[in-house]
Amino acid sequence: MSVTQVNYEWIADDRALDELLDRLQNQDRVALDTEFHREKTYFPRLALIQLAWLDGLAIVDPLTCDASKLSRIFGANHLIVLHAAQQDLDVMSHAMGTIPARIFDTQIAAGFLGYSTPSLASLVNSELKLVLPKGDRLTDWLRRPLTDGQKSYAASDVEHLLEIHDLLTAKLDERNRLTWATDACEELRTRKVGPGNPADAWQKQKDVRALKPRTRGVLAALAEWRERRAMASDIPPRQVLPDLALQGIAQREPSNLGDLSQARGVDDRHTRGAIGQEILAAVARGKENPVEISATDGEEVDRHLRPAITLISAWISEVARLEHVDTALLATRNDIVAFLRKDADARLSTGWRHDLIGEQLDDLLQGRAGLSFDGRGGLKMISASPGQ
Repeated sequence: MSVTQVNYEWIADDRALDELLDRLQNQDRVALDTEFHREKTYFPRLALIQLAWLDGLAIVDPLTCDASKLSRIFGANHLIVLHAAQQDLDVMSHAMGTIPARIFDTQIAAGFLGYSTPSLASLVNSELKLVLPKGDRLTDWLRRPLTDGQKSYAASDVEHLLEIHDLLTAKLDERNRLTWATDACEELRTRKVGPGNPADAWQKQKDVRALKPRTRGVLAALAEWRERRAMASDIPPRQVLPDLALQGIAQREPSNLGDLSQARGVDDRHTRGAIGQEILAAVARGKENPVEISATDGEEVDRHLRPAITLISAWISEVARLEHVDTALLATRNDIVAFLRKDADARLSTGWRHDLIGEQLDDLLQGRAGLSFDGRGGLKMISASPGQ
């Protein structure tokens, strides 16, 4: 095994970026990765864009270039190859206002070949017998200037992606699974990115079912206010108001600044100026809009089908093991619930998932089949006798 030195171009102005994009027009594939931070902001801050093509590699500095120019290679004529692309898509959507029309995620693709959510380093090691350089994972990518070592480390994230793409597609094609991987990548590409609805932010809080409806209403109003203020100021919600204060205020239901100052988790900055009045206004709105949760709210499936979640989950894990498919790709718990509820968009009811396991799940649910231990540490599906 060996560690290679990465050669790259550093793109630091729009003219150089335009020239690079001109060269990339005749490329069918471009590997892409991003470096970003979101610890101190609500929205991710793009710090670097790494690009690799058939005979070159470049690092684009989005602090001095217009990153939206990359839309020139985001059309249907270019396949963008990434690894673990979900966060990259989120970052691109916010920073560039667009995402690629076609992607190939090597982490997803590897999941159809027996890998379990592999890191890029482990995938490169397994497929190419190379060791990626180890960098400081706590690097401040927004700081300038970056060292040569930091740039080289960033470049290594795309250096081998096209070669990995070649190897994985060949293996997937041999196993007739390339379409599966392509479909899964498109699922990821079209998944909703960005922040959720601020009105739903309260649902992330702990033990909300144990609260009284009026207290829950206050918590919901406060959480929505906090989310919107965090978005407007581009800071993490906890910096607007910590969770402890959110819950403390909801319990106390203050009507004036004096009462507010006594709530647990509240300090002086929460009672000064406009923020204190905004908090009190949110409390007042919440009091007028209690949130009821019925006994059946949150129940995922009918009571008689709940045992089926465990049964189906066990069989999915067994099929994933036998077929060398990452279980997380085959089905999540939410996928199982959606299948049992017969949701129109249940992923286990269509496409490659249904082809692989859908009919077996139907047989289990209809009582036409059951599960048994195979005597070798696994499970097997057995036919059920009529009337059983």
